[in-house]
Amino acid sequence: MAKQEEHHHHEPAHSKDYPNPSDRKLQDESTIQPKQTHPKHGSHGHQGHSGHGDMVADFKKRFFISLILTIPILALSPMIQHFMGVNWRFNNDLYILFALSSIVFFYGGWPFLTGGIQELKEKNPGMMTLIALAITIAYGYSTVVVFGWDGNQLFWELATLVVIMLLGHWVEMRSIMGASNALEQLVKLMPSEAHKLDEHNQVQDIPLADIQNNDRVLVKPGEKIPVDGLILEGKSTIDESMLTGESVPIDKGTGDSVIGGSVNKEGSLIIQVEKTGEASYLSQVIKMVKEAQESKSRTQDLTNRAAKWLFYLALAAGFITLFAWLAFGYAFDVAIERMVTVMVIACPHALGLAAPLVVAVSTSISAKQGLLIRNRADFEGARNLDAVVFDKTGTLTLGKFGVTDVVPIENYTDEGVLQLAAAIEQNSEHPIAAGIVNSTKEKGLTIGKVSDFESIPGKGIQGNVNGQKVNVVSPGYMDSHELRYNQERFEQLSEEGKTVVFVLAEDQLAGMIALADIVRDSAKEAVAALKAKGIHSIMLTGDNRKVANWVAKQVAIDEVYAEVLPNEKAHQIQQVKDSGRRVAMTGDGVNDAPALTTADLGIAIGAGTDVAMETADVVLVRSDPNDVVSLIDLSKKTYRKLVQNLWWATGYNIFAIPLAAGVLAPWGIVISPAIGAVFMSLSTVIVAINAKLLKA
Repeated sequence: MAKQEEHHHHEPAHSKDYPNPSDRKLQDESTIQPKQTHPKHGSHGHQGHSGHGDMVADFKKRFFISLILTIPILALSPMIQHFMGVNWRFNNDLYILFALSSIVFFYGGWPFLTGGIQELKEKNPGMMTLIALAITIAYGYSTVVVFGWDGNQLFWELATLVVIMLLGHWVEMRSIMGASNALEQLVKLMPSEAHKLDEHNQVQDIPLADIQNNDRVLVKPGEKIPVDGLILEGKSTIDESMLTGESVPIDKGTGDSVIGGSVNKEGSLIIQVEKTGEASYLSQVIKMVKEAQESKSRTQDLTNRAAKWLFYLALAAGFITLFAWLAFGYAFDVAIERMVTVMVIACPHALGLAAPLVVAVSTSISAKQGLLIRNRADFEGARNLDAVVFDKTGTLTLGKFGVTDVVPIENYTDEGVLQLAAAIEQNSEHPIAAGIVNSTKEKGLTIGKVSDFESIPGKGIQGNVNGQKVNVVSPGYMDSHELRYNQERFEQLSEEGKTVVFVLAEDQLAGMIALADIVRDSAKEAVAALKAKGIHSIMLTGDNRKVANWVAKQVAIDEVYAEVLPNEKAHQIQQVKDSGRRVAMTGDGVNDAPALTTADLGIAIGAGTDVAMETADVVLVRSDPNDVVSLIDLSKKTYRKLVQNLWWATGYNIFAIPLAAGVLAPWGIVISPAIGAVFMSLSTVIVAINAKLLKA
């Protein structure tokens, strides 16, 4: 690549039942099925987003009806009257109490009863089974007391328990819904109609669903772009912040691609449709985020197992408490009350909620940042990475040529040489030509008009600029015509892996222009940030060693594997893993796909190929290497929140169960089931708030 003999032949490198909400999926399985590589978590059915909304409304309704009925239940309860120092007793009052409590038990407690039965059917007892058992024991015991058993009925505790648990679930479900609502907002980004242009350029407003590939649509200033496509006419500033996280609006014109859902800020645009429906960028984003929410989390596995064992622990603790209080000579109703309290307070409510809420919030944050997580388990492992392998072309570099050096001769300036070259290169489609023209424009230089343009096969191009004959030629042309040039400088540039072309004016050398694949501005920052975190950066490329070493020097990467064939990339990643490192691979091409799969974490650059994105665990929408650093930071913060929630949930239960069992009874401290339910709901709220405090 260093010494191209042919300038213009060079190619650049580049149920009505209410399942446990903590197990409930946050997406509609009926519309998008996850890949088999991302296994499902949880075992309960679900009804999609609309189903979750209905469930939230249903819990709210059950809560308020049960709350209204609980007021007369409390007033009719002898124990509450005694506590308040009043006597409101009358004939058959306990039968009215029984009737009201039955409504609360069967109507308010129905989600827990059916959820518990479902869990037992699946041989996976958990929180619902525990609540169902507690309220059933309280209701059954109180009923036999009303109809003749000697003791104190517990209807008031049953009612308050059901009300508080309904409230806890309602709050919890609203939190889960809120965490996934940010994703649903993406769907609302798309307009419902599009301005289609017919063959006579007449505008027709038609439903977005009727738009097809290769149609032309008009987008007016201030409107949302309805489809993915290419700009055929017009220039404007496009706001893609909701989609890519890019905060600054981007100037785009003819030939540039646009994303459906972004906002056209200024000019009118005519766009040719490239992708619609499920093939569109926005649909792919939604699909990937839903896969992330459904992919199994190692921490969630742990919490699900912990919740199951906590059920057995609570069951055992409940019966031990019952027999212990009876053994100490207490009345059966007192012992039952202790047993119910233990089972209520031991509900793995907060534990089951600890991981899913953090996962939901984390996924939402990552999507807003342009980090599309497709595999939760590998994302969680990102916090332990100690090496990141970067593909060169398209990842550390832009995958297109840019001018790196201009070496003028005698009376010429850098700008003058560039302007001469750009004037005749503007008629060429070659990547080198595009690099020279773009670099000239970026410097704000004017490009003159060319006449008599012609291509010299294998050698270069020539034309007249302002009456002056100008050539842009290869080193081979210079050698064959025995034209002198600075050999030492040429060799130095070539050693850096740069492509060098020569600019001639009236057959006399005006200067040399060296080009190379443009290094991303953010690449050096990313490598430095990773190094500060103790993470080693490695470059892996199929490009030649000189080019690789030059790019590595620009971004301060010490370890370079160059001239690696596509089928050897995965093997190279495996060797890095075999050395004991946990490694991430970042790439954008088809030939990166096996390496992305082999790595502990596969990261695809969003501007890359569909194959690379499909095999990756995470997709960086903005194609910014700095997002690798953001990804690792988010993984660490997410894990920290998960650990905090797990410690709180399990620590709470370890402390609360003995307290509920009555270990402090000798000192007059006894916790009722209602107070137990308050504590349980409080722990759930704390876990939910802590999850919400997760920030990018």
